Parts: sequence; structure tokens; C-alpha cells
Amino acid sequence: MPSLKGHTKLPRRGSGSLFVAAAACVALAACADGTVTPGPDELVEVDLARPWTTATVAEVGGSPAMVERGIDRARTNHRMRSLLVARNGRLVVEEYFGGARANTLHDARSVTKSVVSALTGIALERGDIKTLDDPVADYLGSLVPDLDPDKGAITIRQLLTMTSGLEWDETGGFGSYIEWIRSDDPLGYVLARPFAAPPGEEFNYNSAAVHLLGVVVQQATGSELPTLARSTLFDPMGISRSPWEPLGNGFWNGGAGLDLRPRDMLRFGQLFLQRGSSGGRQLIPADWVGVSTAARFDWRFDLGALRGISYGYLWWVVSEPGDPLYFAWGHAGQYVIVVPDLFLVVVATNDWVGVGEDGGARRYERLTMDILVQDIIPAFR
Repeated sequence: MPSLKGHTKLPRRGSGSLFVAAAACVALAACADGTVTPGPDELVEVDLARPWTTATVAEVGGSPAMVERGIDRARTNHRMRSLLVARNGRLVVEEYFGGARANTLHDARSVTKSVVSALTGIALERGDIKTLDDPVADYLGSLVPDLDPDKGAITIRQLLTMTSGLEWDETGGFGSYIEWIRSDDPLGYVLARPFAAPPGEEFNYNSAAVHLLGVVVQQATGSELPTLARSTLFDPMGISRSPWEPLGNGFWNGGAGLDLRPRDMLRFGQLFLQRGSSGGRQLIPADWVGVSTAARFDWRFDLGALRGISYGYLWWVVSEPGDPLYFAWGHAGQYVIVVPDLFLVVVATNDWVGVGEDGGARRYERLTMDILVQDIIPAFR
């Protein structure tokens, strides 16, 4: 993740293939004169508990040639494990690399944070959390009897926006994270960190602070994170496998602990594209989809070819002119990207183990994002 310390907050986001011979044949017919079938003009809501309906790229108005170019580029990245695209609820690209398969569980890393954001919105809608400006002390109770009053005053909103003020350095995806994850008391470890800035004033990426948010959500709802996620999100979406890393004392790693199959990561993105609705049931409040994927800061940064990135409530957001999008971003190039204006969801995963000795996580984040921004997403404009 990028190092953005000190940025201020505004007062007020080849192997197995679906895209194969059929798509190539359609490409020859559709692109012979340089044209493709027109794209959709309104969102079609699908029931995510049902199997994906498939289509070719050309059938949904995309450019097979551009998609094939992106797939060819993906094959040159020895860490890439999957590339999937859904256009208006239909699976049109499904590629796996490096021995990965459709049923391979993938360590989604910080994509977990966006799931915790969704669970926070659900808890807020149900009344388990009263307001986003509630202090964490209201929910920790006897769990941390000696809680520092200043730490207890950190709000849920500040945890959602990475503005807790706690001293933390997760540069390169590790740093403080390694010390934290190896500690005997992960909750106590983060709450013992000194303040580096007043809460609410500066963005500083902090996975342990999102773990703290996960603890708050558990305390508020009375359900462990995996149980809550299964009952409110995963079971209704037909996601049957979602192991979550335990951190002891009945708590789970809310910062980076979730494993999912790429098709199920795509379901999660499609649920947000559908503004939280699936099969006629509102799983996530529609308002929460909007507020959690809106930019909350005045700063912007670039990642390779993607320009103008900011942050919402545990989602990365690009709201600049063009095709606004938002995305969940995990270490070393785990992405769930939603492009609402194009009715598009894109998932990409990479093998992150040992990436520090192989050019670093940022190298593969950029390589992957460039493929998505230069080839895959433009193919559907």
C-alpha cells in the first residue's frame, strides 16, 4: 500500500480460459469492419447465489482484441494467478495462471478491509452500531478494562478512513504489520501505539486499526467476523468457502485475513455494482455502497497508469473525469475493481509470497494495474 502519512482529511473511494476460441471466432466476425456489438445501457441485476452466466467479450460489446492483448501481457507476469471480468452480470473473461484453478482459494490480503467495511455498514443499518462517530470505547467494554481514554475516543469513522492517529509504518506492506501479527496480543499491541497525529486529521495506512474495527463490529453484533460475513454476505451470494485467519481470543484478522476464490471476489464486486442487492434482497444498504466508495480526502496519487487515486471507507477511489471507479486492493496486486459507468467488475490476483525478494510488491501492483487500465477496462468503453 502507498505511504501517505501526513495527508490531511477533508472536513466533510496460459491456463484455464473462458475467453478462448469462441471469443476469437466472434472477434473475427465482429471486428472485421472495426465495430463491436453495442454495450448495455442499463444495469442488469443478477442473483449472485446462482452460477455465473457466461458470454463472449464481443457479445457484451467489448473488444476481443484488446482483451486478448491484456491476457497476453498477464501471461508474462510470473506472479499473476487470475484475471476475471464480469460485464453487466455475465462472466466474459476467466483466466488462471501459474497452476491456479477456478476452485483455488486465494489469500486476498487487504481486500479483506473492504469486506469489513461492508460488515460495518450492515451493522450500522441494523442498529448494532449507533453512529460512525461512536468512540470505540462504547463497544470494547470489559474487553480492554484499562483502555487509555484517548485511545477509546477514536471513532469508527476514523478507523474506516485510516485516520486513527496511531503511530504506524506499513511501508511496502510490512513494517509494523509484521511486529503486530507476531505479537501475543494483537488488540493490545495496536492500542498501545502512541499517537503520531490527532485522530481524524491525517491518513496513515494501518491494517491493525482495521483489525480493531473488526473487533468493534464483533462486539457490536455479538457475532464473530466469519459468522457475520457468512450469514449476511457470503451465504446469500453463494460463497461456500471463505476461511479467515484467527488471531486468538475469538477474534479474526480484519486487516488482511480472508481467503476467497477469484469467482467469489468477483461476486463481491458485482454486489457493490448492484448497490448491495442480489436476488431481490438488499444485503448491503444501498446508501452504504455510495458513501463507502466516495472519496474522503483532498489528496490524489498514481499507481502506474491509474491516475487520481484517493480513499473512501476502506475502498480506494478514482473519481476524476473519465470512467470513475473504486477498488479493493490487497498486497502485491490483489484487486477487485468496480467501474459503475461501464457495468464492469474486474478481479486480478497475484502470488505475494516472497515478493520482497522478487522486485517488491509495488512492482507487481503496477504491472497488474497497468494491464487492467490500459487493456482490460478500455476494452469495454
